[in-house]
Amino acid sequence: MNVIKSDFHIHSKYSPDSLLSIDSLIRRCIGKGLGLIAITDHNAIQGALEAREISPFPVIVGEEVTTADGELTGLFLKELVPRGLTAQETVKIIKAQGGLVSVPHPFDTFRRNVISESALSEIIMDVDIIEGFNARNTLNSANNKAKTLALEYSKPITSVTDSHTSYELGRCYTELSIDLSKDITPHALLESLGNAHLHENKVTPMIHIATTLTKLIK
Repeated sequence: MNVIKSDFHIHSKYSPDSLLSIDSLIRRCIGKGLGLIAITDHNAIQGALEAREISPFPVIVGEEVTTADGELTGLFLKELVPRGLTAQETVKIIKAQGGLVSVPHPFDTFRRNVISESALSEIIMDVDIIEGFNARNTLNSANNKAKTLALEYSKPITSVTDSHTSYELGRCYTELSIDLSKDITPHALLESLGNAHLHENKVTPMIHIATTLTKLIK
């Protein structure tokens, strides 16, 4: 088994609010000692597919999907999940691909696209992972509430950077014990998350200004 640093919520230039190239992203992850990542661009998987081809460590193909009820993340995707569907419909499509459903930054009321609590309650039994710590969450209470929800429903949690810039990569991570000599499967990941250690380190809320400016530039 290998003990590695992992991050399951990273954006690249294929998100409208990031300028981070795939080459720069991978180099920065190597420099920060990350051994497993998921690239989860907004409504896009091209960046993850490109990264998987050049990365010396495993890259999970993910997508942060804009649903009609707020954002959900699909991991281990084979095809793009269309935006604009209900949360329940989105979950079905992710599961049909053999993917995992992760809930990004639940309860962060400062974000426009956070999933509604009513929609979350409807899909919670089909959720595989909850972000217990998101470095971009403005208030600690949002992370604490996410952890409480995960505990209530016995869902594994992750610590993620939600990186949109190279500065954010590696600042927090989920420490896993996992066998890298084999392909990383959804089952293997869920099993390893059961004994994961979260390393938490928030970024300044000012980081959101950078992503807002990026949207305007692009």
